[in-house]
Amino acid sequence: METVKRRREYIGFAFKQSIPVMLGYIFLGIAFGLLLQNAGYSFVWAFLASAVIYAGSMQFVLVSLLTAGAGLLYTAVMTLFINGRHIFYGLSFVEKYKKMGKVYPYMVFSLTDETYSVLCGTKVPQGMDESKVFFCVSLFDQCYWVLGSVIGALAGSHIPFNSTGIDFSMTALFVVIVVEQWQEQKSHFPALLGAASGIVWLLVLGPDRFILPALCTCMAVLILARRCVRPDSEAEQPTGEAEGREVV
Repeated sequence: METVKRRREYIGFAFKQSIPVMLGYIFLGIAFGLLLQNAGYSFVWAFLASAVIYAGSMQFVLVSLLTAGAGLLYTAVMTLFINGRHIFYGLSFVEKYKKMGKVYPYMVFSLTDETYSVLCGTKVPQGMDESKVFFCVSLFDQCYWVLGSVIGALAGSHIPFNSTGIDFSMTALFVVIVVEQWQEQKSHFPALLGAASGIVWLLVLGPDRFILPALCTCMAVLILARRCVRPDSEAEQPTGEAEGREVV
């Protein structure tokens, strides 16, 4: 009985942390499902794409690639350019995920922009296993995306719907996340650096190829300036306390 009660505590806490993502993912998933169904693919494909690929913005691009008959190599290159950013911010969770044992591959697979943002801001209560909380949050987030995709595809097959502009919903969610991070962090240097780098490479390479060069530039500058730019938690936390626990 104690084990069941404990599991409910983990699930309940993880669910509360995932609510912001739920509000976004269900509607974004619906948008993706509508686009996919509008391209001629049933809800089965919406379910499989969200369960197996689970690539957020890349899934929106995938609809265009499928309708255009793009080749496998071109699709792979596009995926690298669009989702290559995961390589950069995912590095901060590698060691933490390795300690999670059997679920390590799934944690790597399920790490999205929004899930990363939630996990970074989650402060696990004392006595709770952080690994279990992180796993539940990641699983909840993917379930929201899958559910939304299926609902969208099913609705699109029965309700006439003009899908023009609906893919902007992903951009809107990113804007909300950026605003929240801006308000929470005292140092805005990384955000300003990212904006400046993105604008420069956008002008140089265009909208289809600027993401990875911009990310590489940001990483290089931040690494060189790491002694000047430190997380707020490290700056405020006493030395002894910082050594006694990990900071997400």
